Order: sequence, then structure tokens, then C-alpha cells
Amino acid sequence: MPFPYVLLSAAVSLDGYLDDTGPDRLLLSSPADFDRVDEVRASVDAILVGAGTIRADNPRLLVNSPRRRASRVAAGKPEYPLKVTVTGSGDLDPAANFWHTGGDKLVCTTDKGAERARGLGLAADVVALGPDLDWRRLLEHLHEVRGVDRLMVEGGGTIHTQLLQQGLADELHLVLSPLFVGDGKAPRLFGPGTYQPGRLRLVETRPIEDVVLMRYEPTAPGTGDLPSAADHHWLGLACDLAADCPPSRTAFSVGAVVVAEDGTELSRGHSRESGDPVVHAEEAALAKLDPQDPRLPTATVYTSLEPCTHRASRPKPCAQLILDAGVRRVVTAWREPDTFVAGADGSGMLAARGVSVVVLPEYEERAKAPNGHLLS
Repeated sequence: MPFPYVLLSAAVSLDGYLDDTGPDRLLLSSPADFDRVDEVRASVDAILVGAGTIRADNPRLLVNSPRRRASRVAAGKPEYPLKVTVTGSGDLDPAANFWHTGGDKLVCTTDKGAERARGLGLAADVVALGPDLDWRRLLEHLHEVRGVDRLMVEGGGTIHTQLLQQGLADELHLVLSPLFVGDGKAPRLFGPGTYQPGRLRLVETRPIEDVVLMRYEPTAPGTGDLPSAADHHWLGLACDLAADCPPSRTAFSVGAVVVAEDGTELSRGHSRESGDPVVHAEEAALAKLDPQDPRLPTATVYTSLEPCTHRASRPKPCAQLILDAGVRRVVTAWREPDTFVAGADGSGMLAARGVSVVVLPEYEERAKAPNGHLLS
């Protein structure tokens, strides 16, 4: 199921701490950066923090600017984004600012935690997600039930860590503050554990008074049948490549990208590339790689249309080329219609040979766009 776009937001000291151990919250951002955060809050549908952040910081999580709140209302949105907190135990303070400011509130918790939270008389909806907290189920609920398309996560460090480790964060806004904490007992932004491999993509750096904003996007593909946030970026790129194809009345316009498990783009291609009237996107992309490249067995092929299983123009269809390359994971946007081949099932052919095939239907319309003349 589609998830919201998940944006992680945090400020840290030069030595990587979110706060110190004093009784008052350590202010790491500058006044101008607090205004930037207010702008980002105004742009999202929901803001999420963990119960530990509510206990430690007692945040209000408001859009403070009257002008920005008025703009939200004029656009048909609630004055304030939905406020969401996550707790496994249901241990929440009914007197916290979180419950008494802003608009609608939501508690996402376990079955056992829901019993406790509902007994507190909170001014919030309480949703039980099962015996344990499941981030995918939580994000699915926010998107499908609550209509959340953009989610801003403001902490704490445990939540940021879990979302990044599970490949569920689409973007990271990290503000670096020019001070040191130096206390090993203070909370850090990210904890130990297994993260996705590779380097994140730097999208922006911006000085804001005496702090620096850095925006990053993850690049590493998901594993197996589980999509990651980076899968959306790469499949979107494949759809963009499809739009570059010379139009044809006898073949689809398709784009493809091959990405290593660490997020390195290995190659890309599109239908009818370089003047070849019959070359397919996956074929074009794979032809640019050494068949013995050791990265291929753990790579992912992103293609705007599922790989073909039958073709007259070449000895091998694209599904077979992918199998021959040793690739074990494919992400696609659109199942092939019967326009040229009845009953085409590239996804089924690949899956039968042990390849993980992930379909992201939210990209189907983008994949169809350059093929409208074939579908009308």
C-alpha cells in the first residue's frame, strides 16, 4: 500500500547530540531556522513525535504563523496539521501541551497500549496497531485512513533511527548547530544498528544564521518484496526516461534504471535509444554493463513497464535478459496490457524464477503518460 512521504527533521550539536541532560530543552536552532521549521510544518498533513519526546520536551507542535495557518485554511486544509504520537506502552501525560494545543490528535500504539491510553481521557483518537508497533502498518493507516500524504517526523532519535533503518524515510532535514554537548548520557540523533548501505544523496545545503541546514535523500533500494523510500525515487526516474522515448505506434515507451544495492546508479536506458528503432529500455540499460559485474546479482532494475516476455525484434525478451544478468529484484509501475501481446506476464515469469518483483501502482499514470496514443 502507498505510504505518506516521510520527512525526518532534527537539529544536532557538532558532536551529534539532540539535547543535553539539563532540566530545560537545549535550543539548537536559530530563530530563523525555527521559522523555517514552521514553514515546513505548514506544508505537511501530519507531524509525528514519540511519546518520549512529549515527556522530555513537552512540545506544542504548532504552526505559529497566522499567515501560514490562513493559507492552509484557504487551501481547504485544517488550520493545523494532524498531530501524531507513537507509544508502545500507552504511558502518556494527559497534562502535556501536545493534547491541549492545535487541531486533531492521534495516538498510534499497541493493543495493550491502547487499553491504557483510552483510560486516560485524552482528547485524541487512539489506534491499536497490533501486539507490536509496526511502522509500515502505521504509515499505511496514516495514508489510507487519515489521508496523510506528507508526514513530518520531529523525533526522537529512536524513531528517526527506526525509520531510516527500515528504509521508510524519504528525506532528512538535518540542522547542524555550532556548539558541543560532550555528555555521553545525552540523547543522540541516531542509534546503533543496521542501516541501509551506501551514501545518502545531498539535495541542499543552506546557512541559516549560525546553523547549517542539510537535506539528504536515501539512495539504497529496498530488499526483497519490501519497497524502500529510495525505490520511489528510482522508479520516478525510470518514468521520466520513458517520456524521453521517440514515440512509436508499434511499441511502448519505457524507461529503465539499474541501481546497485548501495544506491549507486549503474546504468539507465529507454526504448528506441540512440536511434535503434527496436531496442527496449531494460535491454539498453543492461547492455551498458559488463555481464560479469559483481554488483548485478544484488542490484535492482527499475522499469516503468514490466519487462516483456515475448518479442519478435530480438532473440531474447527483457525478462530473460534480466534473468541472464543475475538480477534478483525488479521494481515496476505498470503491468503490460494486451495491446501488442495477449496475456503478457513478465512479472510472473520473473517471480517464478525467484526474482522479487515489486509493483508500485501509484506510478502507473506516470508510466502510461507517454503511451497515451497507444491506449486510447
